[in-house]
Amino acid sequence: MQGIAACIFDLDGVIVDTAVYHFKAWKRLANELGFSFTEAQNEKLKGISRVQSLELILGWGGMEKSPEEQHELATRKNDWYVDMVHQMTPDEILPGAKELLESLRAAGIKTALGSASKNAGIILEKVGILPLFDVVVDGNMVSASKPDPEVFLKGAEALGVSPERCIVFEDAIAGIEAAKSGGMKVVGIGEKELLHEADLVVESLREIDIQILTNLYNSK
Repeated sequence: MQGIAACIFDLDGVIVDTAVYHFKAWKRLANELGFSFTEAQNEKLKGISRVQSLELILGWGGMEKSPEEQHELATRKNDWYVDMVHQMTPDEILPGAKELLESLRAAGIKTALGSASKNAGIILEKVGILPLFDVVVDGNMVSASKPDPEVFLKGAEALGVSPERCIVFEDAIAGIEAAKSGGMKVVGIGEKELLHEADLVVESLREIDIQILTNLYNSK
């Protein structure tokens, strides 16, 4: 029977919100380099890789670094970030996420994570929901960042599901573009004005159930 075969979730802003930890780590790095880093700038880093984030931050600070120096800086930032996410608890799962994952599995719908984060596995383990995912595709497994659809296509492939039978959950414009270019329906988590390219936009996963997803999947 044709229908939804899989749901693929972004991590940050969808399952958990680690943006505060990214912000603290990037801000510490920028401050050590002698310039400021704002929450508004942090918002512009949503959905892109660590390397691309560092390039943007260095540009905002008017600094140039060699590839070797950039690698060292990115590693330093990540070490601080990992220290913080190792302290995460199940209380940090965003509203509705665990319940939706459980209901999808009960309905026989496969689940995957598709995230640019290289620490996705650690985070899922710390908040106690790693077993609710059949597949985890993270930044260690892809070469292209969103809006390239690679992370979602690899998720579908690992699940053994065709892209058109997947629904993606995303909170970033780049992620929505990635899902759409991969031939998948996409639910945006956040503000409708910002994520209007998504097939459906909700404020949180609490608003989603199997029937809503079925209706979305069957819509043209």
